[in-house]
Amino acid sequence: MTTSIVTPSIETVEFIKEAGGAPIKSCYQCGLCTGTCPWNSVRSFPVRKMIHEAQLGLVDFEDENWWFCVTCKACVNVCPRNVNIIDVMRAMRRIPVGLGMGYVPEPLRITLKNIAALGNPMGESREKRANWATGLGVETFAASMEVAYFSCCVPAYDPKTNRMARSLTNILKKAKINFGIIGSAESCCGESVRKAGNENLFQSLAQSNMATFKEKGVKQLVVSSPHCYHAFKNEYPEFGANFEVLHYTQYLLKLIQEGRIKLSKEHNKKVTYHDPCYLGRHNNIYETPREILRRLPGLEFTEMPESAASSLCCGGGGGRIWEETKRGERFSDIRIEQAIGVGARVLATACPYCILNFDDSVLTMNKGDAVEIRDIAELVDEVM
Repeated sequence: MTTSIVTPSIETVEFIKEAGGAPIKSCYQCGLCTGTCPWNSVRSFPVRKMIHEAQLGLVDFEDENWWFCVTCKACVNVCPRNVNIIDVMRAMRRIPVGLGMGYVPEPLRITLKNIAALGNPMGESREKRANWATGLGVETFAASMEVAYFSCCVPAYDPKTNRMARSLTNILKKAKINFGIIGSAESCCGESVRKAGNENLFQSLAQSNMATFKEKGVKQLVVSSPHCYHAFKNEYPEFGANFEVLHYTQYLLKLIQEGRIKLSKEHNKKVTYHDPCYLGRHNNIYETPREILRRLPGLEFTEMPESAASSLCCGGGGGRIWEETKRGERFSDIRIEQAIGVGARVLATACPYCILNFDDSVLTMNKGDAVEIRDIAELVDEVM
């Protein structure tokens, strides 16, 4: 019997480590990551095998598998060696993105170009960034104001999700909060850009936004997207950011507790809640959204399977929101069935990526009569 000998590529291993993939050295190939990854409920996604290939430097940079990771952090949370597999995935993407050698999904390539040129993934003009607020009487932020509101590119430009920003604005105005928006001077937070491997673009966006926030005198920033929250709170401090960041659910609960938001009407429906990965697993915010829902008069709250720390990802993280996912492989389809399965009339969440994916699933699955997709801000606005 002939035994083949695999010779590791030391140069490639060092290259991967320099790109941010140093965690590969701690992996001892237990395979828990593969067993936990949500992709393996709909297709084969051999995380353990991919990490081992990186350890040996025997990587095929044309392999599309490196672009499937949704950075949901489920694998990281179960790893007995605390290997940050997300950092490995990001490093493996930095090589083809930065050096132009290897496969990069075309939709993602176009999205990154749009963000680099115009500051948003949709390729829309900067002048349209505040159009979502038309007719709401929203002012431009000034240093004397209580908070600045950062809507996220998706609610700002996507007509299907701008209801998130408009509902939150309605709430803040009813509560008489002195707030404003920055508008055309702000750019994409860059969270998905960094996970997609374009580190230079992420740093450029971070420095541009920080300069704008400093010039405007921003001290407290309220955001709609958990991805923006994660970037501003956990990644921007690397570059000197020193402003306070609140996800809008944190801010709304604070206002409710202080009596500045009055909940006077009833929402007489059964509601379940989906934990966005970047609010839950990445930032440990689980109870705040639930506490808001439980305080809404008349609302009946129920949990789905795979909730809280075990939440099923919607499929939009890691840049996947800008790519097409095949029918039959969409986590969001599974989530819709889970919501219907517990008898919920409303599937509530607090992330524009989740809302985009769930809205699409409801449409393609023809489940519009069975379940509604709502942002928590919409529900609060309706009972004020």
